[in-house]
Amino acid sequence: MLIREILAVKGSSDIYSAKPDETIADVVKRMAEHNIGSLVVLDKGVMVGFITERDIMRGMAAKGCSLAEVKVSELMGKEPFIGAPEDSVDYARDVMTKNRISHLVVMDNDKLIGVISLHDIAKASLKYAHYENELLKRYIKHWPE
Repeated sequence: MLIREILAVKGSSDIYSAKPDETIADVVKRMAEHNIGSLVVLDKGVMVGFITERDIMRGMAAKGCSLAEVKVSELMGKEPFIGAPEDSVDYARDVMTKNRISHLVVMDNDKLIGVISLHDIAKASLKYAHYENELLKRYIKHWPE
């Protein structure tokens, strides 16, 4: 299974983003509104970083609980981990677990095409396993005796 297949199973091509000069309060509100755990940070349409719930939590630990006026650029990761549509799910899972990240930015050359999470990988893998299971059942059912 490939990352492009996960994006297809995910269905939504929406990419939620933030600007580097937005406040963390704005970002937290957007994440809660869309029930997501990360945002791509774009400056004039170009990805300049990535911010996650974990980045915000670490910011709270370092700067105190009031991050309302802190800018996204102060907490975002500036070099997010990236996958390509033709990378395997095993590659994505390996990168994510080794680096203890829950989201992977997906780029097709220089074009941002999506973000996948460990949840997306698990969901797609289960769907694929169910499909394979059904095929095996059909094959066994029609096995000549």
